[in-house]
Amino acid sequence: MSRRMPLPIGWTLAVLAMSLFGSLGAWQWGRAEQKEAMLADTARVLAERQPQALALAADASRLQAYDWVVGEGEFLPGPAILLDNQTRDRQPGVRAYRVFLPAGGGEPLLVELGWLPVPGDRTMPAVTPLRGPQRIAGLLVPPPSEGIAQASPTVLADGSLLVIALQREALAQALSLPALAPRVLKLDPDLPLGYARDLDILPNTLPPERHVGYAVQWFGLAAAVFITALVLTWRSRRAGRRGR
Repeated sequence: MSRRMPLPIGWTLAVLAMSLFGSLGAWQWGRAEQKEAMLADTARVLAERQPQALALAADASRLQAYDWVVGEGEFLPGPAILLDNQTRDRQPGVRAYRVFLPAGGGEPLLVELGWLPVPGDRTMPAVTPLRGPQRIAGLLVPPPSEGIAQASPTVLADGSLLVIALQREALAQALSLPALAPRVLKLDPDLPLGYARDLDILPNTLPPERHVGYAVQWFGLAAAVFITALVLTWRSRRAGRRGR
């Protein structure tokens, strides 16, 4: 009965490296598929534009869904929210949000009013208050990813809140609100409100094709490690046979 030889240390390291690179490649590929599905879902919603009620923003079961909504209400008189580190046409800036209260009740929701530039001295732009009843429309989207950054809102001189992520609980507390709707409304660019904006659901993030490119690179590295290990093993065995 033959005994199985232990795996040489070189192959052990090679297998570990291939597993790591393969896992990273699979993760990138999965992210590409997720974002392609998001874009396809959004394209369908925008093509149909079937108006739904603003109250749908409070439906936690549709947190990751996309819906076109239309409704009336008014913007609350509280401070604006400025989401920092947002680029547009390669210029640094912020995305401005205000809280909108739907008519007839329902949870208040964050409405993205658009993008504003930030100069080199980091002077934050002022966001014009919006008073009186308003009829709004737009795309309900999941909130931008919070990432790993966690920080409390910074209160600016004009009372606006500067944030690096839209953390619902922290924002609701800072705004003295019991809660905020789980999803955010990207305001219809055709409405005469707010600032420069679009309905891009992947701003300041990698598009699917970039994830595919990174996946191919990781898979290529895994293949390179495998081929290198094979070549080194073949050379080692060949040298061993010559030395006999």
